[in-house]
Amino acid sequence: MSKVYIIGTGPTDEELLTLKAVRVLKKCTAVLYDRLVSNNILNYLNQDCEIYYCGKEPGSHYKTQEEINESIVKLAKEGHVVGRIKGGDPYVFGRGGEEVLALVGENIDFEVIPGVTSPIAVLNYAGIPITQRAMAQSFHIVTGMSAGSSNINYEALAKETGTLVFMMGLENLDLIIENLLKNGKDINTKAAVVMRGTSSKQKKVVGNIGDISEKVKAVGLKSPCIIVFGEVVSLNEKLDWYGNKPLFGANICVTRTREQSQSLKEKLRDLGAEVTEINSIKIKGTEDNLRDYIDKMECYDHIILTSVNGVNRFFDYLVKEEYDIRKIKAKFSVVGKATKKALQARGIQPFIMAREFVGEGLFKVLEPELKKGEKVLLPCSSSSRAYLKDEIEALGLEVDRVHTYDTVCGEIKNPRAVEEVDIILYTSPSTVKNMIDMIGIEKIKEKMNIAIGPQTNKALLERGIEALICKKHSEDGFLEEIVDMYKNLKGVL
Repeated sequence: MSKVYIIGTGPTDEELLTLKAVRVLKKCTAVLYDRLVSNNILNYLNQDCEIYYCGKEPGSHYKTQEEINESIVKLAKEGHVVGRIKGGDPYVFGRGGEEVLALVGENIDFEVIPGVTSPIAVLNYAGIPITQRAMAQSFHIVTGMSAGSSNINYEALAKETGTLVFMMGLENLDLIIENLLKNGKDINTKAAVVMRGTSSKQKKVVGNIGDISEKVKAVGLKSPCIIVFGEVVSLNEKLDWYGNKPLFGANICVTRTREQSQSLKEKLRDLGAEVTEINSIKIKGTEDNLRDYIDKMECYDHIILTSVNGVNRFFDYLVKEEYDIRKIKAKFSVVGKATKKALQARGIQPFIMAREFVGEGLFKVLEPELKKGEKVLLPCSSSSRAYLKDEIEALGLEVDRVHTYDTVCGEIKNPRAVEEVDIILYTSPSTVKNMIDMIGIEKIKEKMNIAIGPQTNKALLERGIEALICKKHSEDGFLEEIVDMYKNLKGVL
């Protein structure tokens, strides 16, 4: 049954997306979005959802509002569950009302999902509360796009003691100031302009009505911007929590599968980074290959798991086959804390965990525990190296290396997301190859690249891509090092 959701997704920070917005995005079979939507929002859509870019940009409207309205109606009449994704809130200068009226006129079912509105969120991230006791007991939000319109009562606005916010009016800043001053606003009133608030590209210029325009031009701010006048601007340094985070200003691309990216994304965001998620890898399960080995399961002395995917595919297969894991007598060994955590979630403590995110690290700590004649099961990706198998067999053990999953190339739902990225983190040779296939080697060379370990760095160097390499070859190692790396990189980004 067709339906249209007009969805407010908040400003750039993906985590300002509401729970309801996430839920309805998963229902959509066709979506329309524009440039003010966060890079990662499209990742919440189902794989088969049709995606259309509306392309609304200052001075370059690929689609008029009427054309967008017609597209929404057309898709709904074709039977789609349509999502019209809009930055901020649909009804705060978002033209959501026009789109809804078009649906009403065609008797099409709809819902409007509110979003965190940018005049409040962006000022918050800039350290400016929109109200403050003894400073501002009210606020007024005005569209700056029509600053010269007679519909704006500058006489009343100039007399207000509350906070004045002008949306999307950077090009009209001088006109706004002229009208406020002409109607009696004090030239010393505090003022600020915040560009691309809540994103890694956020910039803030602070002054007063008399000098803010000159300061903005000197810095070179560009749309989208929010303009604010009022005493609350004086708090911007004391309350600036976002700009003081160690990774503020960095847009870091995480290239893992969606499931594997979550923990790293959250930790990077806590450090102040904007995270662009490009799932360069998709997992295709081949765990049925274990069929020929399930009868031998109780004979193994060691089972080695080198990834979270390896853990999940292995145990999911045993569950599917209703295998009693109490028959397994083997000692489980893993690479990395994430794999350890996945194993523990299955009720099993690892015998050995290698901290380094490479097979060499695991072999080094496991070798003293291996005895000639023992049997080893190594469930792994079809693209993984044969290093562990070769080294263990060289010690006189019998190794069954079983491919339980394939890593295949992912896809980019929002091609524009790459433009914003400063740093790309690669966690395996597969992520290197797939990212090149997805976005092209020239775009990658424009970015700062970081390899999580030597094998990943080797894959980059073989393709002529220079990269930094983590001293500790693990996710935790990267997190420990990225703050210092970023300090050194700031001069070249």
